[in-house]
Amino acid sequence: MTIIIKNKETLIYDNFTFKCCVGKNGTTNKKNEGDKKTPKGLFSLGNVYYRKDRNLKPITKLHSIPITKKMGWCNDIKNKKYNKLIKISNSTRHEKMFRKDYKYDYIIPINYNTKNTKIGKGSAIFIHLSKTYKQTAGCVALKKKDLLILLKLINRKTKIKIL
Repeated sequence: MTIIIKNKETLIYDNFTFKCCVGKNGTTNKKNEGDKKTPKGLFSLGNVYYRKDRNLKPITKLHSIPITKKMGWCNDIKNKKYNKLIKISNSTRHEKMFRKDYKYDYIIPINYNTKNTKIGKGSAIFIHLSKTYKQTAGCVALKKKDLLILLKLINRKTKIKIL
């Protein structure tokens, strides 16, 4: 089955419809780093990452990995590990995974620009949490209760289609 992002505020999976939000500048077929747009297309999903100091391991068929203080996602266009999970260092620009706020308490990387990675075409595109549905920097965001339901429904073969 496929998760469908129908528009800027609707995520559909099977018989479930959830409110969501996407990038501040909408969706695009021409994603670039920092454009605040969510990439259009059909993508696979990565593992689920979670803050075990704040939450229980989610009930899901995806592989679940606790987030540590040393985890980051490289968004440094000058680094060969661009758009990959990294051990953070001061010399590499990155998105912190272990955040003070709640947004990355549960996240699922969307496998956009991960194989044959093109530098500058966008990184760190996730499904993550939102309390207010405020538009994102390019990710898809859901309320916690909805993301936990979605995690129970999906599996490793699930894809996401962003229209």
